[in-house]
Amino acid sequence: MFEWYRELAPAGRRTFWACFGGYALDAFDVQIYSFILPILIGLKFIDATEAGLLATTTLVLSAFGGWFAGMLSDRVGRVRTLQITVIWFAFFTFLSGFAQNFEQLMVTRGLMGLGFGGEWAAGSVLIGEVIAARHRGKAVGFVQGSWSVGWAAAALVATLLFTTLDNSLGWRILFFIGIAPAFVTFWIRRVVPEPEVFATAKASGAPKPSLVEIFRPALLWTTIRASLLALGAQGGYYAITTWLPRFLSAERHITILDSLGYISVVIAGSFTGYVTSAYLGDAIGRRTNFMLFAIGSAAIVLIYTQISVSNELMLVLGFPLGFFASGIFSGMGPVMTELFPTEVRGTGQGFCYNVGRGLAAFFPTLVGVASASMSLGIAIGMFAAAAYGLVIVAALLLPETQGQSLFSLAEAEG
Repeated sequence: MFEWYRELAPAGRRTFWACFGGYALDAFDVQIYSFILPILIGLKFIDATEAGLLATTTLVLSAFGGWFAGMLSDRVGRVRTLQITVIWFAFFTFLSGFAQNFEQLMVTRGLMGLGFGGEWAAGSVLIGEVIAARHRGKAVGFVQGSWSVGWAAAALVATLLFTTLDNSLGWRILFFIGIAPAFVTFWIRRVVPEPEVFATAKASGAPKPSLVEIFRPALLWTTIRASLLALGAQGGYYAITTWLPRFLSAERHITILDSLGYISVVIAGSFTGYVTSAYLGDAIGRRTNFMLFAIGSAAIVLIYTQISVSNELMLVLGFPLGFFASGIFSGMGPVMTELFPTEVRGTGQGFCYNVGRGLAAFFPTLVGVASASMSLGIAIGMFAAAAYGLVIVAALLLPETQGQSLFSLAEAEG
């Protein structure tokens, strides 16, 4: 099962753990906001509208951060960009703990979003270039799965703080703890080398490609298809995770949604989905795997919105919700690594994944607007189904890249 890891040289293993830890810590800093949010509303620090604006601002700016970090990684290196983005999101998470009003918090959370989006772009390219082609899906999928680890850590630390400290102090302490990832960068700088394929391309002396290379004829169609894939997966995820708790609590009167037990089941399903998808991507192909998880995600939304559920059944359903909605992302890093040439791999991956995230940030708004003329359950189901349908269409349009060796810009143009 872990043959891919045993085959790695020591430098490769250190690279894996740097990417795994970086993304887990990224998740920690992002997810603590979901636990702080109800506290801030309860303290009258912000209202519900401002809370939604904070979330959208973070996501939209993360899209720009991911694209910029991708371009930066093609110029200064994958490892250096990983260090910069980790320090960036950790610093602005820490700074959020000093916020005195909504405006200050929006600035710090928005700037944190730049680093949040950038870390995925740098780390995913880095691990994708180190792993052998036949194992790329498994290794990159495990890195993606570290999001669940960071999410679980955020849930545990938040629960500990809010049960032992006054809420007015606890939320600031939780943001302050977000500085911890910055210290990991010292280890990354010392022990993680640049991937050989990137170092070789950089040493070739070839002119650096244009910043708009991914929009030129040889790569434009690839860029469009990969962006649609990312838009569908993230649009479905945000439509579900943003509005489903509101639907279930307000219309189904489910009370378990905010409990640590329910969140733990969803996180367990999420991690299992990431790992399962990682292995399936290498076993059955990237395209089939995307379609399988898209269908599963759409099905779980229909179950939630169309079937009457109890607290007990909701606890059980939390596992497949996390499994399918999160597992679909395991294939993103491998397929985008394989779609773009080395010289613009960071740019292509950073743009496609994060333009998808930026546009997907508006799906919750569309669901809210639609719910004014139809039930919230139907609105959630309609937009989630459309998003996952887009995943299937994009997967069918993309080439199968399973086991594909990495290539250069000259080979792509040839």
